[in-house]
Formats: sequence, structure tokens, C-alpha cells
Amino acid sequence: IGVELKDYKIVWFTEGGWQGKVGLDNPNMRNDVSTKWLLGAEHYPIFDMPSVLEHFGEKHFDFGIVTLPKTNVNKLMSFDMIGDLKKLCKKTISMQEGPHWYFQDYTMEEQIWWYNALTEFDMLFAHNHKDVKYYKGLTNKPVHKMPTLMLAERLGIKPRSEWGDAVIIGGNMVRWYGGFDSYIVAQEFDMPIVAPSMGRKIDREDEMDIQHLPYMTWVEWVNNLSQYHVGVHMMPTHAAGTFTLNCAFHGIPCIGYKGLDTQEELHPLLSVDDGDMETAMKLARRLKDGQFYEECSIMCRENYESSLYTEERCTEYLSLIFGDLINE
Repeated sequence: IGVELKDYKIVWFTEGGWQGKVGLDNPNMRNDVSTKWLLGAEHYPIFDMPSVLEHFGEKHFDFGIVTLPKTNVNKLMSFDMIGDLKKLCKKTISMQEGPHWYFQDYTMEEQIWWYNALTEFDMLFAHNHKDVKYYKGLTNKPVHKMPTLMLAERLGIKPRSEWGDAVIIGGNMVRWYGGFDSYIVAQEFDMPIVAPSMGRKIDREDEMDIQHLPYMTWVEWVNNLSQYHVGVHMMPTHAAGTFTLNCAFHGIPCIGYKGLDTQEELHPLLSVDDGDMETAMKLARRLKDGQFYEECSIMCRENYESSLYTEERCTEYLSLIFGDLINE
């Protein structure tokens, strides 16, 4: 009774090249880093797992979480990742990275390795409810949603109190982000259109009538986001859903696709079926009405405050999951 999340000894392996625990002074407190802070997890590069095992010895950690990287799968196959993890940790957990279908672009050998690896974990975490159902069917393992955590209040970031007349879209002009669809919907507002600069930004995109923001730390991004009137994120690739979550924190209505939990739960009146540009355009026109805009703005902020994406509720939720797993 009374076991806190940070009382557990948790190690988290990702492709990140750093090691240690996260402090609140970290400027890049995006959702995955925030979750490591919440859990008090010790992070190591995934390819250092054999040396971590050699250093700490068997069963040193209560939980071992692995975010399998989207690339370098052949390098993962070069050592006994699952075997080392099971020696190092009492319970093993996989954390989803990217859309659940991504591994099917790998070579046949890599796909089989990926599938076999997933079936060896004690439990899996997934981004969205649809991902939970996918992995349950694929692996027949216990799967839980990992909320996309936002620690804005903890970091002293305040919701917007005033904003300008501009539309923020959630990504660049590639299929991964659905940037062109977002651009078409955003034009309906007759306002300047702004976009972040992401890793998949393409040549000549700067020639569009879009203002591209420079690369920012997470704290800079969330503070900058507060000034925008409305968000549009027609992204067909469903993963953690941070953009629409960040918008909801500020009370910024965001039009986007269903299938992403942060979109459906926080912006229910502005969520459309995949590819339903017709309804998205109608919603953009409706948002020009001040009353509907205000309804959506208040609703998304209230939905955020009562969601699993806040520190308090995420802590309660994960405490139950980790407690049940360790006591199996």
C-alpha cells in the first residue's frame, strides 16, 4: 500500500544517445521525456543494453521499458535484446513508437524478428485505443494505453490569455503529416498560416504562403503555440498526438482525424473520419462563428483538465497498471 511510481526501479531503453534520469530543467520535455520523469526512470541507449546488464546484474530493475526504434532494426538483431532485458528486469514492457503498421515496411526477416520480440514482453503500451486493440490481436499480450503526458503546469507554462489571428497547422507537406490537406483547410480561415519545421520538411516548401517556424525546444514550442487562433492537423499517421493535445491545453480548437485519442477526446466536435476533407472544410467554416468557436475552445480546455494527459490523472492511472503487473 502506498507504493509510489518513483519507488519502483525502472529502466527505459530508447535509441536516444544519453543516459541518466530526467530533470525538470530539461528544455525538451515532450511526452516521452515527461513520462520518464514521472516514472523516475533511468534511461540508457538501447544498444548499450548488454553493458547495462553487465554493470547492474540480474533482476536489478523492477521494470524494463523498451521503445523499439523505427530504424536500425538489423542492429537490434545483433544481440539478444529480449534475453538481456529479461535478465536485467523483473518485468518487461514494450512502448509503441510511431504508427502500429510501421514495422511492415521492414524486410521479411526484420518483420518476423519484430513480431517475435513483441510476443516476449510481459506487457505492451500503445498510443491510442485502436493501437491497443491492434496489439492485443497481434500478440495476445496485455496491452494498455500510455497517455501522452503534458507537464506544462509543472514547468510553469500557462494556458493562453490572449492570441492573434493566425492558423497553425501541425506538420509539413508530406503524406506522413498530411500537410497539404491541413493547408487547404487552413486557407478557409483567411488568416496567415504557420507551420512548425519538422524532420520531414521537403524542398521548396518554403515557397508556399506558409510561415515556417524555426526548430524549437519543447518549452519554446508550447509557449509559442499560445498565440494562434485555431489549429488544423489532418495527419493520417496516428501516434502520440502531441499537437492536438498541446492545442487543447491552450484552449485552441483543432480540426483533425479520428483514430487519434487526443483529437477525439479533446476536440470531439472537430474530429472527422480519415480523408473526410468535405466535413473538415465545413467545420472550418463553422469555426468562423464566434459562438461555435467559443464552445469548442472551452470544451477542449475542460476536456484536457479532466483527461489522462495531465500529471495527476496519468500518475493515478499508471500506478494501478504497474502495481498490477509487479504483483502478477
